[in-house]
Amino acid sequence: MSEAVTRRRKKTGLTNFKSRWSEQPKGHLISDVAVQHSSPADEDDGGRQGALKRFSAMWSSFRRGKRDKARDPEPTEPLDAVVPDDASRQHRYASGQYFFEYLVVVSLKKVGSTYEPQISYQFPKRDGMARFQKEEEEKTLKAITLFCFPEGINWAPLTEYHSETFSFVLTEIDGSRRNGYCRRLLPGGKGARPPEAYCIISSLACFGLFSKIFDEVEKRRQISMAMIYPFMQKLREAPFPAPGNTVEIKSFIPESGTEIIRLTRPLDSWLEHVNFATLFGCLTDEEVLLVFAAAVLERRIVFIADELGTLSQVIHAVTALLYPFTWQHTFISIVPEILIDVVMAPTPYLLGVQKRLLDLVTDQSDLLVVDLSESKEETFIISIGDESSILPPKLQTEILEVLKNRPKSPSVEELNRVVSEAFLHFFVKTVGHYASYVKRGRAGEQGVFEKRSFYKAIESKTTRHFVKKFIQTQMFDLFIQDVEQQQAGPQQGIFHKKILEYQEKKKRDKTKKH
Repeated sequence: MSEAVTRRRKKTGLTNFKSRWSEQPKGHLISDVAVQHSSPADEDDGGRQGALKRFSAMWSSFRRGKRDKARDPEPTEPLDAVVPDDASRQHRYASGQYFFEYLVVVSLKKVGSTYEPQISYQFPKRDGMARFQKEEEEKTLKAITLFCFPEGINWAPLTEYHSETFSFVLTEIDGSRRNGYCRRLLPGGKGARPPEAYCIISSLACFGLFSKIFDEVEKRRQISMAMIYPFMQKLREAPFPAPGNTVEIKSFIPESGTEIIRLTRPLDSWLEHVNFATLFGCLTDEEVLLVFAAAVLERRIVFIADELGTLSQVIHAVTALLYPFTWQHTFISIVPEILIDVVMAPTPYLLGVQKRLLDLVTDQSDLLVVDLSESKEETFIISIGDESSILPPKLQTEILEVLKNRPKSPSVEELNRVVSEAFLHFFVKTVGHYASYVKRGRAGEQGVFEKRSFYKAIESKTTRHFVKKFIQTQMFDLFIQDVEQQQAGPQQGIFHKKILEYQEKKKRDKTKKH
């Protein structure tokens, strides 16, 4: 059987385990859940099993399977790109993109002795939809309530509650993706009351930007719910800025007058959904490297924390370390309690689980369970034991040296740059020579990757040993499939730019020796 046929079968092979486990969609956005149809029979089931069936499809995410769809382009701006101040309007805004699709408020309504999350406010209201569109939106809204309050129905009124921000990603059945950004807070009022969640649904991945938007929403909510509408209306009308640019929103607040809110996108747009500070605040550099080693071989990894924001930020940061490769398997940054059975899946996953559910996770084996909480006794509650020997020792040392020399109090952008470059260089040095082993025939023919020649060309024995394992992963497999299908010619993107820089440096060093 040919290698190409083997890869195709591997790509379409799915494992059944209580529900259908599939893979992540194409591109560099990470998917938490897929919103799919539920059968009428599902709605008749009661209790935990009924709810589990209703939402069982949501934790699977679709592979980058459909080759007829164009591949999401790799970002082409260099890491040190500078956008001129006098850029024209069409360059300052991302073409055809706007900030968000809609904002919903999810409130906890008392039903008997428990609380049930329900949509209490939606902006804008959607009128004039066809019946099937309305049904699909209702399913999406149901999923949103689940992920805004993943703890389930066990709530009690509170007098104090520290607001928290977190995110998730919904993948529709057609493969399209939308990001959910949530801010949970205690609404204004007196006495004990349950918290409520504000959730913005957007096709755009930019966590920092939406966190700032939530600051403005929360400030207005403390005055009146009515103050949110004009701000969100102006935001929805504003075009989404291109990387490195700013959009200004004018908003009136009683007693404060008109305020100008400035929202700026980072230059490195491929990192704008990431903040490595939380990851490195919870784990040491050495521990991050062990997590990276497990992730790069596509193992099952569960992250444990008390805070929802910690879970979502850390898991997004871990997947960003894999760039230019994309995690291809199940990915749920915050697992709702009703879906906790996902930990029993035999296939690779990255999961975020609240610490109160830890006992439901630790009866598993052959996985890595990482405790991110401040009160932890040990970081790795469960491990396979070989994580420290996965990566080539010399390259491990190089990554740790770069991380050690980062600024003591770096900005988000500085930390993102140092960390991303350290791990990007790891892939440059291990598999950066891949293009030389994609052989092409006549013009228009698909290239063929010569796997054996590729890893045999590696001089270092430890690096070659790692690469032989890494090229068996689905993230590498799909990366190479994309390369094979590209037309011959110069490649674009940050990864290729770093490869060229590294190759030029090797040539210079070789010349100096002679």
